[in-house]
Amino acid sequence: MEYTVVFEVAEEGGYTARCLELPSAISEADTKTEALENIREAIELVLEVPPQSVQCYNG
Repeated sequence: MEYTVVFEVAEEGGYTARCLELPSAISEADTKTEALENIREAIELVLEVPPQSVQCYNG
């Protein structure tokens, strides 16, 4: 499956990468190449966690 990744230049330097289809998949790195590697790993980790295992806590 393909995902859309957006790269932004971080104010403090480096890059932030976000996956549009998986909002909880976010990564940061010093270079765009590292950010791409990191966001791939973040996407894999998000997909490993079954949605029903995540609980919301308000309070």
